[in-house]
Amino acid sequence: MAHQSTPGVTAVGPRPEGRLEPNAIGVAQDTVIGMATSAPAVSVGLTLAALALATAYGSGLIIILTAIPMLIIANAYRKLNLWNANCGASFEWVGRSITPSLGFLTGWLMIAGNVIGTVSGVIVLGPSVLAVFGASPNDKWSNSAITTVVVLLMLVIAVLGIRLTARTQVGLAAMEYIILVGFAIAGLWFVLTHHPGTFPITSKWFTFGGVSGHGDASAGFLLAVFAFTGWDATVYVNEEVKHRRKNPGRAAMLAVACLAVIYTVSIVGLQGAVSPAKLQANSSDVLVYVAQAIAGGSGGWAKVMAFSLALSVIGTTGTSIVVIARILYGMASYRTLPESLANVSRRFSTPAVASIFTGILLIAIGVVYLLVTSVQGAFSDLINDSGILYIAFYVLTAIATIVYYRRRVFTTFWNAIVLFILPIGAAGFLTWVLVRSMQTAPAAWNYALIVTAVAGIIMLFYARFVLKSSFFQIPRESDSGKDD
Repeated sequence: MAHQSTPGVTAVGPRPEGRLEPNAIGVAQDTVIGMATSAPAVSVGLTLAALALATAYGSGLIIILTAIPMLIIANAYRKLNLWNANCGASFEWVGRSITPSLGFLTGWLMIAGNVIGTVSGVIVLGPSVLAVFGASPNDKWSNSAITTVVVLLMLVIAVLGIRLTARTQVGLAAMEYIILVGFAIAGLWFVLTHHPGTFPITSKWFTFGGVSGHGDASAGFLLAVFAFTGWDATVYVNEEVKHRRKNPGRAAMLAVACLAVIYTVSIVGLQGAVSPAKLQANSSDVLVYVAQAIAGGSGGWAKVMAFSLALSVIGTTGTSIVVIARILYGMASYRTLPESLANVSRRFSTPAVASIFTGILLIAIGVVYLLVTSVQGAFSDLINDSGILYIAFYVLTAIATIVYYRRRVFTTFWNAIVLFILPIGAAGFLTWVLVRSMQTAPAAWNYALIVTAVAGIIMLFYARFVLKSSFFQIPRESDSGKDD
């Protein structure tokens, strides 16, 4: 955390003696961290068939339009990070601009969303790795062993330092994106050259109604929003980024823009490489199947795509350990979580205790999910809610931007647009997505959301009345409305 005093703000709780390493990584590395947390290859694999079906192949337009509110929300993060660059990010921004209790619940949503989202990747890691080696993807013990080893490896990297983490992520991302985009370009070439078995591109691919005229744009938006989530990872490492007030916000916007390009190219390029019937019939392993079809049935190229999926999961696991640990560190620095989570390694300048706790938690949840069949249904309900949790704290962050900068809203026309109209519009869009998601979700998914919310409220009371954190006495702050 940044421990310099802020005018008008009282000291809040004990601070850890250690410090995170300042100026350790640049904006490009931070951008990769944000993209890696979104796991592009995995996201494309999970949404490719579903988007094609929901939008009647009009998915490209839906992805591009979804990127607009995401860029607006990313800009809200940028504006708030200019005010206060700290690992807690929205936890502190919402708490200090609106109310501390809502800030704590925002932090809880950030933790829950990241943990659940990471587990959703961890549990598919084993099958992806086993597919590379041509082994059976259904062996529970092999899957558990692979999950444990990979999480431990990425945990060690996370503890050793943000510089090593960033270098690792750049290497993983380069291979993942080259494979994914390479196959997408090959798939697009197959379609444009009318290769036998492909589904031809028409002007209807770029309309809301899609090819049949019966595309459901709302269903497409739900899937596209969930694919984008995770780019906000750039701000949770802000204390370790060069020019920490400016660059993390820039990295967030760059991450969203780059993801929009990758998703549009990949989904448009791959969705027509096989017939609609075959695309839907192989939706569970659609990227591997499409890669094999493009390569003329070559199992070797299918393994290359499986390798890309494995890299995507490994990358997001590594960044998620870093991200979750820093959120825990940021909140624990205010004693809203146990103080031990705020300890920083003097040698490596990383929140080692929070990182180890995160790694053990991910291993425990992943192994239990893989080995204990009776709990898989409950975990699956939580996993399906991860996107909703992200949407909730994105909306709260947008609202915090409006509240904090409210004195600037009417100073100029441009400020009115950037600090009010755009954030409220993006928040409204995401709120609509959230409501639609809950309306169309099975009852069990909504019950899981209720359980998550209740757990957050219990943790709130624990922080306030047991830990007695003085964070809850912080006065509200706002921008003065005057230029410095």
